[in-house]
Amino acid sequence: MSKKDKPIYGFIRLGNALVPAMNYDLAALESIAQGELVKVEIKQFRNVGRHRAYWAMLQEVIDACGLDYNAEKLHDLIKLHNGVIDFITLPSGLTVSIPASISFDKMSETDFQTFFRKAETWLAKTYGYFRQEAA
Repeated sequence: MSKKDKPIYGFIRLGNALVPAMNYDLAALESIAQGELVKVEIKQFRNVGRHRAYWAMLQEVIDACGLDYNAEKLHDLIKLHNGVIDFITLPSGLTVSIPASISFDKMSETDFQTFFRKAETWLAKTYGYFRQEAA
């Protein structure tokens, strides 16, 4: 089973204990024997509303400015101009920058908040766009 196919379980911290968030999570926990040691990877869930707001903001900029490219291309430009990049070396030996991923498993919520603010600043400087509500 690949990492992508593995289920993700949600737990809520209450004091020094992690409590299953839903019945689905409880069922997974009940499959483990009392006293059995388990491996836990602590990751905070990303804010889906903020992620949607980001993509809505991109579409607003495209519509307001009459840009002739789509949200994905604007997203790539934002990443390139704000250092969210990966380096690859071409067969010729030339190293180039390509946009990196901001997917939930590649970027923490804290890092996404920082990226969102940088994107807003870049959009304001580049296109004169100012969002009405805060991210």
